[in-house]
Formats: sequence, structure tokens, C-alpha cells
Amino acid sequence: MAISKTVVLDPEPDKPKITILCLDITSFSQTSQFFISSLAVFVFFLLYGYMQELIFTIDGFQPYGWFLTCLQFGLYSIFGFIETRIRSLRSRMIPIQTYFLLALLTLGTMGLSNASLGYLNYPTQVIFKCCKLIPVLIGGILIQQKRYGPLDFIAAVLMCVGLTLFTLADSQVQPNFSTKGIIMISLALLCDAIIGNVQEKSMKKYGASNAEVVLYSYFFGFIFIFFVMILSGEFMDGVNFYAKNPRKTYGYTFLFSLTGYLGIQIVLTLVRTTGAFTAVTVTTCRKAVTIMMSFIFFNKPFTIQYIWSGLLVLFGIYMNLYNKKHPLSLSELEHKMEQSLYKFRNIIHRRKLRDGQYLSV
Repeated sequence: MAISKTVVLDPEPDKPKITILCLDITSFSQTSQFFISSLAVFVFFLLYGYMQELIFTIDGFQPYGWFLTCLQFGLYSIFGFIETRIRSLRSRMIPIQTYFLLALLTLGTMGLSNASLGYLNYPTQVIFKCCKLIPVLIGGILIQQKRYGPLDFIAAVLMCVGLTLFTLADSQVQPNFSTKGIIMISLALLCDAIIGNVQEKSMKKYGASNAEVVLYSYFFGFIFIFFVMILSGEFMDGVNFYAKNPRKTYGYTFLFSLTGYLGIQIVLTLVRTTGAFTAVTVTTCRKAVTIMMSFIFFNKPFTIQYIWSGLLVLFGIYMNLYNKKHPLSLSELEHKMEQSLYKFRNIIHRRKLRDGQYLSV
């Protein structure tokens, strides 16, 4: 007697679990997931930017940007350790020496970025961060031998022009403007460009998770800056300064670090659910809102040059994003420009014909 077996096939395999902090949004539609993730990115990174600028409004805080970075790295290390334990990520994939390099670069980009706020307007710092494409493009060519399209280079030029004009506007309206801050944020961007390429190359080669990279990069970075500050005596200076008003200094630093870490995780979720192009678009819009919030909540001089120089930077960012989704070669760009010029000439000819300019007298 034959025994028949019924095999049930699951036409829809289980979807990967998608969470925003402790909220499971897997059952939501893709559109709902996008709006929830985008809202969370705006909330946490706007709070992050607000707290960062608020910290530097504390009287006498200007020299303690590196101490703030030390505490931030320590807190990020704790948050990263908790996350890896929750996700049961025990083994390390990337070699220690690579993490030493990543730690130094991470320390450079975040430490110099924090310290620059003692000398720059916050909107100027954000504008510089928006121009990350420039050093990333150079780093990609030198480190990974990448090839970029003409729109990438045009976008970089627009950003350079906009950045220069924004900086000139800042120097005119800021009586305490310092080139030291410009040098700091420029070096921070340089470190950021190198770290992005090293991270990408290492994660592809060894298959490491984001949580692992975050944990080890910030932990080794904390060890580096902690010992340097101990040897220089700056650590105890920072401790003594924080002790004068611990509720405000430590409280602000904790909220600043927590919102930054959670923001990073939510951006990674947004990348996973909607793609890198959409994620970068959302974070770029967030930076624009951050600049507006800075002028609204913190009293600072304003000039109209901020607007049109900032628009140049935003147009460069848009062109870079467009090129990622619709890459163009130099010949394709020339062809599109010829088509646009041909259409423009036809419009002019039709108008002249309509106005009777071609009629003989």
C-alpha cells in the first residue's frame, strides 16, 4: 500500500525582522516603514545636533571639545558592547591592526569635529560635513582605485564654490571667526573620507557586521584618547570642569552620545529597508533642517549669502545623488547637453517665427 505524502510549500518566505529600537515594524508596509524610519532619523539626529551646539553654549566649555569626545567614545563603546551581546555577536572578523587604524581615523573625525565648534558657527560646521563627497572622491581614487563619472566632479566643484562662499559669509558676520576651526573641520573631513573607504574595503573583505565595526572602532579610539589625555593632564582638567555643574555637563553629554548612537543604528535600518540612495537623501534633508534650527534656537548673526551659498552645496549634493541612481559617462553627458542645446535653439527659433522676425520686409 503506497503512502502519499503532502508537501506544503511556503510561497512567501519569512521576511527579515525589521526593528526601530524596540519597535518591530516588519508587518508594516514599505511606505510606512520608510516614514517611521525617516521620522526617527529626524528626531534623533536633530536632538543630536541640538545637544552638540547646546553643550558649547556652556560658559567656558570651548577648550574641552576633546574631553567631550573622550566621554562620547566611552559611551559609544558601552552602547556597542550591549548591542553585540543582545545580537549574540561574539567573534571578531576584522584584524586588530585594521581596527587600530579605524580607531585613529574615527577619533580624528569626531574629535576634530567636536573641537571645531569652539571656533565655528554650527551651520558652518554642518555645511562642511555636507561636502563629505570632496575628500571621499579623492580617497576613493587613491585608496580603492575607483572611477567616478563627470557629474561627481561637477558636484564636487559646486560644493567647493558653495563652501568657500559660505565660509566667507561666516568670516564677515562672525567677529570671533577663526581659521583654526576651518582647519579642524577640514582635517575631520579628511579623516572621514579615509575611514569610509577603509571601512568599506574591510567589511567587504572580512564580512564584518556594522555592530562589530562600531564597537571596536570606538573602544580602541577611547583607549587612545584616554591615555593621551591622562598623560597630558587634560583629562583631569575636564573632570574638574565637569564637576562644577555635573547635572548639566554630564547630562548633556549622555543625551548627546545616546541620540547620536541611536541615530546611527536607525540610519542603518533605513539603508537596509529603502536603500542607500533614499537614506542619504533623508539625512541630507535632516542637515538642512538642522541648520535652520540652529538659527532659530541659538542667537547668531545672519546674512543672505548663507542661503544662496548653501543652495549651491545642496545642488551639488543632489547632483551627486542623481548620479548614483542614474550614472552618466562623459560621452552620455555630452550627448544630453547637445540635446538640451538643440531643444533650447528650437524654442528660440519657434518664438522668433511666431513673432514674425523671419519675415522679409
